[in-house]
Amino acid sequence: MVIRHQPDSAMMMSLRMTPPTSLVLLLLIYGVVALNWWGVNYNSESLCALKGSAVTMGCTYTYPRGHSVQKAFWTKYLTSGSEPPDLLVDPAYRGRVQYLGDKQQNCTLRLSDVREKDRRKYYFRFITDQPGGRWQDINGVDLSVTDLQVEVPERVIEGDKVTLTCKTTCSLTVRPTFTWYRNRYRLSSSTDQLHLQSVSREDAGRYHCAVLGLNLHSPEVTLNVRYLQVEVPERVIEGDKVTLTCKTSFSLTVRPTFTWYRNGHRLSSSTDQLRLQSVSREDAGRYHCAVLGENLHSPEVTLKVRYGPKNISVSISPSGEIVEGSSVTLTCSSDANPPVQNYTWFKGTSFVAKGETYTMNKISSVDSGEYKCRSSNEHGEKLSEALTLNVLREREKVIQLDNPSQYRQENLYSNMGTRPSENNATPDLANQDDGFYSTVELCGRINPTYGADDEVQYGNVQHCHDRIVQKTQEAGVEYACVRFSRADPAHSSAALENPSVIYSSVN
Repeated sequence: MVIRHQPDSAMMMSLRMTPPTSLVLLLLIYGVVALNWWGVNYNSESLCALKGSAVTMGCTYTYPRGHSVQKAFWTKYLTSGSEPPDLLVDPAYRGRVQYLGDKQQNCTLRLSDVREKDRRKYYFRFITDQPGGRWQDINGVDLSVTDLQVEVPERVIEGDKVTLTCKTTCSLTVRPTFTWYRNRYRLSSSTDQLHLQSVSREDAGRYHCAVLGLNLHSPEVTLNVRYLQVEVPERVIEGDKVTLTCKTSFSLTVRPTFTWYRNGHRLSSSTDQLRLQSVSREDAGRYHCAVLGENLHSPEVTLKVRYGPKNISVSISPSGEIVEGSSVTLTCSSDANPPVQNYTWFKGTSFVAKGETYTMNKISSVDSGEYKCRSSNEHGEKLSEALTLNVLREREKVIQLDNPSQYRQENLYSNMGTRPSENNATPDLANQDDGFYSTVELCGRINPTYGADDEVQYGNVQHCHDRIVQKTQEAGVEYACVRFSRADPAHSSAALENPSVIYSSVN
């Protein structure tokens, strides 16, 4: 607190109280002298304002009882003789100064659109109606004016955490809201610091800061980001000689040792170039380089190797037995870069279709055979291994006869072949009832008047044991292409003991 006594207009005295030993004593003293002493109390005797901003100089004043204030004003001059000019009428401040106080106790002043030349001390002065009632404080308010400057680190490496600071030459009295710009595009930060968590080369550029609501901008500064970059050829074909180069965005003072990585695994090269003598598809991947002993790593780049089709395979859907009348899809798969452009299907050596898949609807036995797929792109072609497709006839199924002897020989047998026995004897067809038949199909009745038990005909029948039989002339029976084959004797005996005969697997 400052308490001042002004005995006359020609003398200015100042009394400064040391820290009180007792709060009570201070209050008593103040209460007494406040009625008879002159004084001014400033909210702050030192202010810092931004160019273009507004600043408020707050204060209160006191004077002896019996005086009435006639004039109160601020001035930039400290005088003891002539009357100093009022800021309100000073041409340099006209229109920018507003006295917010009164003629009782408040002496607050507001200065707008602060300029660099406003940097100085300002004093409050008032005049009363009593003789010698002129008073001016000698301490005043010291106003500092500052602009904005962006501070950037000198050495920034890609991947670093970087902070840019919008600085002033003094500590601002009023904390403003800041805005940030990169290449004149506004950023989201609203404090005096701009944080870049992991700086990249895209963050490089011209930065400046500003105060929201004021036409106050800092000069632009340039943020340079040092980085490494791996250069790879645009088009690489399997078998080519390929060189990858680690380039820097700045000049290195000494020749460094480089390290190379593929898919995160360190390679043996220690120079700024990585040479691949005969590139293969296994060399494709993500590469980056680094400088040994420095926190300097390049971003990963991808090396793509182009090659013709490899690992060609053919799959079938559905899997399992393929029955006549069903639908089957063959799919061709292969590894290639660029991907396979043409698929061609062959049955044996004959072309059948194009496309990655080949679908056969209502398949029949004539579709059985070996299928291959040929894959091709701009770098070559390759033929798959053969896939064998076996189509089962729709009516090939197992039939059990509870009593084979009940079926009459008048039924028609077709598609039957004989397999010679060991002694090449002529088979006796009269004993055909003792055989086991399989792969039975209905061939149509000879005599439509037969009963239900007589309506079974057989096709593709094989005699399942060796037996010499003689052909008899039994009426109504016709045979065609009958084949007999040797059967396991034990199997034959077991079958003869059981009158129920199972017919299956005929050849």
